[in-house]
Amino acid sequence: MSQPLPLHGLKVVEFSHMVMGPTTGVLLADLGAEVVKVEPLKGDNTRRLQGSGAGYFGMYNRNKQSLCVDLKSAEGAEIAHKLAAAADILLENFRLGAMDKLGFGYAQLRQKNPRLIYCSLKGFLSGPYENRTALDEVTQMMGGLAYMTGLPNRPLRAGSSVIDITGGMFGVIGILAALQERNRTGLGKHVTSSLFETTAYLVGQHMAQQVVSGEPPQPMSVRRSAWSVYDIFACAGDGRVFVGVVSDTLWGEFCKEFQLTEFAKDPDLATNNRRVQQRDRILPIISDLFARMPQDELMARLERAGIPFAPINRPADLFDDPHLNAGGGLLNVDIPLPDGSSKPTKLPATPLEFDGQRLGLRRNLPAPGADSVQVLRAAGYKQEEIDRLLALDVIRQP
Repeated sequence: MSQPLPLHGLKVVEFSHMVMGPTTGVLLADLGAEVVKVEPLKGDNTRRLQGSGAGYFGMYNRNKQSLCVDLKSAEGAEIAHKLAAAADILLENFRLGAMDKLGFGYAQLRQKNPRLIYCSLKGFLSGPYENRTALDEVTQMMGGLAYMTGLPNRPLRAGSSVIDITGGMFGVIGILAALQERNRTGLGKHVTSSLFETTAYLVGQHMAQQVVSGEPPQPMSVRRSAWSVYDIFACAGDGRVFVGVVSDTLWGEFCKEFQLTEFAKDPDLATNNRRVQQRDRILPIISDLFARMPQDELMARLERAGIPFAPINRPADLFDDPHLNAGGGLLNVDIPLPDGSSKPTKLPATPLEFDGQRLGLRRNLPAPGADSVQVLRAAGYKQEEIDRLLALDVIRQP
């Protein structure tokens, strides 16, 4: 962006790992805040995850500085206190009470920095469960999301860390609200976002559905659709396309485009609720029509008619997506690999535009401790003291 980013000038200290806390941090960083990620001397354990966790660090830690420090040493604790005293925002997603034991709890830090906005990313908000340890998958199970995603009697977590990510987004919302309040009062606030309550919020639509319908909602795998055409269809060859006709106006355009004259003239199909009752009549005809049509032709006609549609993609297909590549939706980053090398790739940008401009990459993913010396200099440390801390293994640089 040609102008200063929206959060330019805000200082953030991030004590976090895995996904939820780093998501909050990367969103603030992408929006222009100066984010210092505080890591153990050996670096964040998230860097070394394999399997489904192998992409966590690479996705949620761009545009940050890395400070590796021994927080259990007196000198390391002093560094953290100096950073917190000068910060606008502090992020942490450790077990309840862990930051207090280290001397970095909100009640301790606000004494020196009453303007500090302290954001905790937890498993649960206040209540009977608040001391439990939670994970994204734990709260998907107990919050009903896994039930709604899977097959009957076979709950299945969503195919992304959706609760970690959304919980981090709620953390950002709380931080921005606290910043606005600080503009009026001059005082910071303790903001807490959580996994369980985030899950409950996401399934709230199904709770309301049960009240309205009088029936428990069924998993998405066997749901009763609200629309007559809202399905995945096979195309000629091996393609598949999702199609959703979600209004009476779209139904008219759909019938016109695909020359479904009999359907268009039938008064029993004039309204969506009537069409839903006749899905068994409608879908075989549409399925047969689409099965004889190449995927590209089908999608071109659906787009021309203004009908919602989607090819059935895998995550890897997004690397070459023409829309993402044309609009700045993918950022060129170098992902650290387990052997210490890095690999260039493209990863999704924060999905926002400001006056038509996207948020870009200002800092690549940092090596462990890549900015330790720079951060200490900015905090007022002299080079002799920095050299002493390096010699004592209180801080680390690559």
